[in-house]
Amino acid sequence: MSQALYRKWRSQTFEEVIGQEHVTQTLRNALREDRVAHAYLFSGPRGTGKTSTARILAKALNCSADADSRPCNQCANCVAITEGRMIDLVEIDAASNNSVDDVRELRDKVSFRPADGRYKIYIIDEVHMLSNNAFNALLKTLEEPPPHARFVLATTEPHKIPATVISRCQRFDFRRIPVPEIATHLQHIVDAEGFQAEAAALSEIGRNAQGCMRDAVSLLDQMLSYGTDMVTLEQVQQVLGTANAQAVAELVDALADQDVAAGITLIQQLLTQGASLTEFCHQVIEYLRGVLLLQMTNDPSLLDVHAQETVAQMGLQAKKLDQGRTLFAIKRFSQAIPELKGGFHPQLPLEMALIETVQGPVAVQMSVPVDAAAATKSAPVAAATGAKKRPVTPRQVKVSTTAAEAAPAASTESVPLDHTAIEKLRGSGWKQFLSIVRERYGQLVWGCLNSVRDVAIAESTVAFAFGKNTFAHDKISDAEANGQVVAVLSEFLGRTVTLECQMGPTAEIIGLQKTVQGTDGNGPDPLVEYAVANLGAEVVE
Repeated sequence: MSQALYRKWRSQTFEEVIGQEHVTQTLRNALREDRVAHAYLFSGPRGTGKTSTARILAKALNCSADADSRPCNQCANCVAITEGRMIDLVEIDAASNNSVDDVRELRDKVSFRPADGRYKIYIIDEVHMLSNNAFNALLKTLEEPPPHARFVLATTEPHKIPATVISRCQRFDFRRIPVPEIATHLQHIVDAEGFQAEAAALSEIGRNAQGCMRDAVSLLDQMLSYGTDMVTLEQVQQVLGTANAQAVAELVDALADQDVAAGITLIQQLLTQGASLTEFCHQVIEYLRGVLLLQMTNDPSLLDVHAQETVAQMGLQAKKLDQGRTLFAIKRFSQAIPELKGGFHPQLPLEMALIETVQGPVAVQMSVPVDAAAATKSAPVAAATGAKKRPVTPRQVKVSTTAAEAAPAASTESVPLDHTAIEKLRGSGWKQFLSIVRERYGQLVWGCLNSVRDVAIAESTVAFAFGKNTFAHDKISDAEANGQVVAVLSEFLGRTVTLECQMGPTAEIIGLQKTVQGTDGNGPDPLVEYAVANLGAEVVE
């Protein structure tokens, strides 16, 4: 029966532990000077060598060789630990043995002397899973263990461990392993196993492992089972569902050139080819991070995980993109990742992120009211807050038909803005409004409203400015979409409103700029008609 590579190539000496020299060097010095602590806490991401280092420490403590060559992996105790049959090494999985009774059983047995070696070693994996009562039962034993007992606690979540436990241990933080070191170790395994692999393929595996050596070796094992003697970059990308680096660079080129059509075409090609859009989005974010680092530091050495050609290409794009747009792109594509997991059009969130990045950061800048005292208070949204709507009382306008009042005049008064309503659409209010639209009318209308650059609100009119985004402007101007948005706006503001869609960065409520012609009282007055139709006025004698 074949053995998985991650088990076959598990570290057996301190020298074989990759990327954790700050831990292994300290432990070797402690062994040499006979200053090994009674309890250690190994914390860090999964697959970085915590449990392996704990076993190596157990070997070194019970090894019969001299201090400088421990563990020797040749004496009886070392061989027994390697083969997993030494009774003085007790490994406990706290995920399934987390009760106070389990710890009490451990505490009762710890006083018995070791059978074969000099020390009894207790390795408690995922120790953060212990219950509070179990931690309390363990405290006294950790503080004053028998001379022959040593404890190693391993965890991926040290913040869940009580401070009273941490204070009784020497803590070592295991770090994520850099991609070059992972790739070098994978090359060593490939050579030893009699296979061949492209350096780019091993680097791609290392990047996908995200600093976890165990994940990297497992992925390599999967690649070696692919059916060929050569592991290629194309195979790795096919198995992992990742896109090639050139596709990622082309999308960033589209962002830098503000070429939406090229970006959307590329996304459609990736979808047709069966690439994982989620993985592609992760790759775009990682690539944009490299561009941002070059913009901020101009230090290519920070990007040693990427090929030199890729770094050179990033440098050219860093000069074409401004820092603000790069930062916004990283944020916007990060927001698109959870939205890519469902939907009728899986590529739509990625396309919307591309469009919004090209159009510029979306910032709803509310207009400042001309007369705050004239602002009208609006009622909360009934659907969102449960409050009742406030009835809108029509304003009474007294109309005079005397000759002096009927003389021609030009009305150029500015329309007072509703400061209260504008404040209501700021910040969380705008998010709440968009959430209601998305829930009722879908992602397309919601996505177009995300392109709104400015909002202005008067008593019965709301104006949205869409910047240069003609697609979003035309979509919301459409009668059906306009009616849907107006319905939500009217409910949100507590009164009936109309919606004007405008181009440009600033929204404006256009005042009544009409010349009122003289009338003999027989014809309709356009000012009165406007007040009745749009402002809810009544004509009284």
